[in-house]
Amino acid sequence: MDPMTLAVAGVAAAAIFLIAIGIATSGGGSGVSARLERYASARASDAEAAEAGQGGIADLLQKSVALASLNRVVEQRDFGANLARDIARADLRLKPSEFLAIWAASIFGVPFLFILLSLGLPALRSPLALVVGAFIGFMLPRFWLGRRKSGRLNAFNKNLPDTITLLANGLRAGSSFLQAVELVVRESRPPISTEFSRVIREVNLGLPFEQAMENMVRRVKSEDLELMATAINIQHTVGGNLAEILDSIAFTIRERVRIKGEIRTLTAQQRLSGYVVGFLPIALAGFLFVAAPNFMAPMFAKPPEAFGLPLGVVILAVGGFMMFLGFLFIRKIVDIEV
Repeated sequence: MDPMTLAVAGVAAAAIFLIAIGIATSGGGSGVSARLERYASARASDAEAAEAGQGGIADLLQKSVALASLNRVVEQRDFGANLARDIARADLRLKPSEFLAIWAASIFGVPFLFILLSLGLPALRSPLALVVGAFIGFMLPRFWLGRRKSGRLNAFNKNLPDTITLLANGLRAGSSFLQAVELVVRESRPPISTEFSRVIREVNLGLPFEQAMENMVRRVKSEDLELMATAINIQHTVGGNLAEILDSIAFTIRERVRIKGEIRTLTAQQRLSGYVVGFLPIALAGFLFVAAPNFMAPMFAKPPEAFGLPLGVVILAVGGFMMFLGFLFIRKIVDIEV
């Protein structure tokens, strides 16, 4: 391996090591709040955790004393609180420090994989390929977390109208609202049952019901759930027939879901065009870089040059920026609010 590649790898390793030391040597944690949070977010049973398929990795990481100490520090920082909220929305049984450990492993693991693959594809051994690999490793955990969040939110919104109807029927049968919520927990499936069971646990801990509902809205971040929670909190304050209010909300949400489905069907071709415009040239350039490295070499040669850089690099940067703008414009056009 050439000295330039070793230098890039060494600088990246030193930078991440110094960042980890800086985080680990500052801040502190709150034991009481951590225990309350663990109780409030506990799973119904170990069987459900096994079904989720997340237990093995989490249990392995939780045994690390260093990660436990790092987690207490990270949770006191703003980025740690935001990361913990995103992890909760994705329903991952990971702490922020554990996710950061996976993130760091991904940043180093993808370039290392490129080095192994370079035995058959020498182009992957170049510093540019390693930098691209590190960038891919940086984006993969965030992409995985975003996909988990989006999938869970879609599943929640899809089942929310039936859940609201079940709450209304429970109220008509003479149950109190908390008893109706317990009925939802028993009869529904995750993520509905998981979130409403957490509301019950928070109320049992002494939290006001309105605050427990606000916490669920903050965790799920669903406009439909926010509408339901607002109506329930207003009814608790001024009174009224909550069952009829919930029926009206369920009808509104069902109509919104139906209209959103029609919009997605009508804009499917335009959304696919945006992905083609944004990613097909990048994929083609990557394929050419790996399959025929000499084909791309003139783009990095001097002369010609502009702004002190090879003219080919400037052209690639301008082209990439224009493709990015085109992707954003297409996404904005097809993003129709309902």
